[in-house]
Amino acid sequence: MTRSIIALAVAGATLAGCGTAPGDRGLSGAGIGAAAGAVVGALVGAPLAGAAIGAGAGAAVGVATTPAQVDLGTPVWERQQ
Repeated sequence: MTRSIIALAVAGATLAGCGTAPGDRGLSGAGIGAAAGAVVGALVGAPLAGAAIGAGAGAAVGVATTPAQVDLGTPVWERQQ
């Protein structure tokens, strides 16, 4: 279980960079973290717990980081087409 939590934290730190505002980054981090957490949780038999832990970790990392620290570009909903 410890490896799962570490993997979620690393994935959250890597993927929480969607958006420039803290709210955008927190929401996208929560979504990505929940998805990754559900997958990892399913591997150990607790997908809902994994999703909850992943969402929390992703949101926290998204809000705590700045675009300069983790930047994956402009969110899809803010792109001009």
